[in-house]
Amino acid sequence: MSFPVTNPAVASDLETVVVRKLLWRLLPFLFLLYIVNYLDRINVGFAALQMRSQLRFTDDVFGTGFGIFFVGYFFLQVPSNLALSRVGARRWMAGIMVVWGIVSCAMIFVQTPRDFYVMRFVLGAAEAGFFPGIILYLKNWFPSSARARAVAIFMTANPLAGVVGGPISGALLNLHHFELAGWQWMFIIEGLPAILLAVIVLFTLKDRPSDATWLEEHERQWLTAVLENEHLEKSKISGSDIEDAFLNWRIWLLMIVYFGLTASAYGLILWLPSYIKSLSHLGNFEIGIVSVIPYMATAAAMVVIGTRSDKSGQHRMYLAGSAFSAAVFLFIAAQTSSIVSGMAFVTLALAATFCMQGPFWATATSLMSGTAAAVAIALINSFGNLGGYFGPYIIGSKRSSGSGFAGGMLVITVCLVLAGILSLVVRQPHRRPS
Repeated sequence: MSFPVTNPAVASDLETVVVRKLLWRLLPFLFLLYIVNYLDRINVGFAALQMRSQLRFTDDVFGTGFGIFFVGYFFLQVPSNLALSRVGARRWMAGIMVVWGIVSCAMIFVQTPRDFYVMRFVLGAAEAGFFPGIILYLKNWFPSSARARAVAIFMTANPLAGVVGGPISGALLNLHHFELAGWQWMFIIEGLPAILLAVIVLFTLKDRPSDATWLEEHERQWLTAVLENEHLEKSKISGSDIEDAFLNWRIWLLMIVYFGLTASAYGLILWLPSYIKSLSHLGNFEIGIVSVIPYMATAAAMVVIGTRSDKSGQHRMYLAGSAFSAAVFLFIAAQTSSIVSGMAFVTLALAATFCMQGPFWATATSLMSGTAAAVAIALINSFGNLGGYFGPYIIGSKRSSGSGFAGGMLVITVCLVLAGILSLVVRQPHRRPS
């Protein structure tokens, strides 16, 4: 398929207009959905401030419970993305949101470590299809030249969930009504939005660019043609079938890179409230306020790096540079016991870690097309997110053994260095001979 725009200047202007419309029309709503999704995943870090004393859970229990989410998350991502590619994002996403919202609210029934592990596992399974589904959705709407920017903007929902959720979660911990503790009210109030927003998803989300009535006819034709041409080109290079994803060695290397990214991201985020408490004498609400600082810095840095990565086209170099920077900052943070310097370097480490996201997914989504892309995205996210189990677990384990936060941080630093090295290895493949 080709679209009759041969003048480069005209094509460039048309791309600018279409991409701008896509950014403004799609990303704000997807952004809101991801904030709700991410908050339901990480609010257990604040719940730990009360559950530790009320339920007598140890750091080992929390480290395991934080991470076991990703075991459930691991198993359902490939089948979920295959289902999404068949039934469409609108219906599939709405169903996923209702399920995880119900499970998140049901966290109020946790009483024992076993309950905690089971509910975190089930929540991970319920959320498994959301993120890889959205990445696939963005790939199906945004040209490759704008994808790092789109992913980076979308994923600023991660840190901004902390900006919004930190003070709210901290404040909700102070609620004690109808024989429910603050942490139980937090799970209920923060779980309900997923169920309510699922209704809006079902009636408003469009499955494909050809359904976008808010684009002009010539804009729809241009976007459809560009995406189809990219699909055909990638299928000639790397194939588009399921087995092509499993046999692509670059996909397997990117799984390891993403493992390092998620180990750092979730290790820092889920333990951040406890880290702040260990270096200060702040109350729950004050901890929520202070936790906003790294999230705000991270959101700004992600947009800057994602945009520069797109403009330069050097996604791989920005990915590696962010990984190495995060490793350096985290290594320094592990050496400090001051709240000011500790928060400063943890903030820089978290920002650099999340700056990997835009260049990473721009690199990953450029390697495959068709069904292979759906499978590859899910494979990377499922295997890579096992780092989300490892990071929180290793920090909890090291704390219980007497190493404090420093021991776990140093282990994660090694993962980031490895991620940076492997990022430099993953080059774009050459076109297959005809």
